[in-house]
Amino acid sequence: MTNTCRIWLITGAASGFGRCLITSILARGDRVIATSRSLEALKPLEGTNEDLRLLQLDVTDGPEVINAKMAEAVAFFGGLDVVVNNAGANYLGLLEEGGSAYLRKQFDLSVFGVMDVTTAALPYLRAQKQGTVVIIGSRSAWIPEIPGLGSYASAKAAVHALAEGFSGELAHLNIRVLLVEPSAFRTAMMNAVGTIDGLKRTTGAIADYDAPRNATLNFFKSVPPPSGDPVKAMEAVVDVVRGEGVAAGRPWPTYLVLGRDAEKAILAKTDKLTRHLEDWSDVVRGVEFN
Repeated sequence: MTNTCRIWLITGAASGFGRCLITSILARGDRVIATSRSLEALKPLEGTNEDLRLLQLDVTDGPEVINAKMAEAVAFFGGLDVVVNNAGANYLGLLEEGGSAYLRKQFDLSVFGVMDVTTAALPYLRAQKQGTVVIIGSRSAWIPEIPGLGSYASAKAAVHALAEGFSGELAHLNIRVLLVEPSAFRTAMMNAVGTIDGLKRTTGAIADYDAPRNATLNFFKSVPPPSGDPVKAMEAVVDVVRGEGVAAGRPWPTYLVLGRDAEKAILAKTDKLTRHLEDWSDVVRGVEFN
C-alpha cells in the first residue's frame, strides 16, 4: 500500500499544519487538493507542483455549498482517498460572557464544519470501499477547566466524539478514521492565540470573572514558545495514513497523540477519573436494582 498514489483533500491548508501536510504529502508522491476559505491565501502555492490543486472552501458554508465544492475537488484528479479536517480557529472567552452566540461560532467552524466536509466526502469513499478521514482534534478537549478555553475545548471534545462515532460506523466499509490530538505547536494559529484578544473582546465583561481571566491572560503571556515542531507532527500523520515510517508494521491506531503536553493532559484527566471511580465506587455501583 505504501507505493499507492493517494489523493488528499486538506481544509485550512494555507498555513500551519495544513501547509506542512502539503509539503510532506507531495514529497511522498501523493496528490493534494489544498483548500482554504480564502483562495488568495493559497496563491503562493499556485503552479508550484503538478500534483497540487487549489480550491476555495469555507467549511462554514453549509452542506449544499460544501457538497458542490467536494464534487469540484474530486474532478481535479478523478478521485479522493484521504480527507483531512484541519481548518480551525480558537475563539477564546469566558463561557458566561461569550454566551451561546460565541459557542455557536466555535461549533460552526470546529464541529459542524468537520461534519459537513466529512459527509460530503463519504459518498466517494464509500463507492470505492476504502479511504481515510483525518480529524485534527486538540489536547484542549482534556483541559476545559482553564478559564477562557471553555468554548474551544467543548468544540474539540465534540469533535473527538464525532471522530469516534465515524470510526465505529465506517469500519465495515474499510474507511479508517484518525483522530489527531496535538499539543500546542509553533503555527500561525498558536501565535494568534498567544495574543488572547478573544478574552478581551467577548461582550458584557463580568467583574466576577476578572481574577480567572487575568490569571489566564498572564499565563499565556508568560508561557514559552511551544516545543512542538509542526513539520515533524505532520510527517507522523502522513506516515500513519500511508503505513510507513514510524507507522510501519503497526496496527491502525485510530488515535494519534502528538506532543508531551497532550500526553500530560490526557494522563492527568484519566488519572482524575480513575481516582473518582475508586473513591466513589460504592456510589457508582450502588444505584442498581438489587
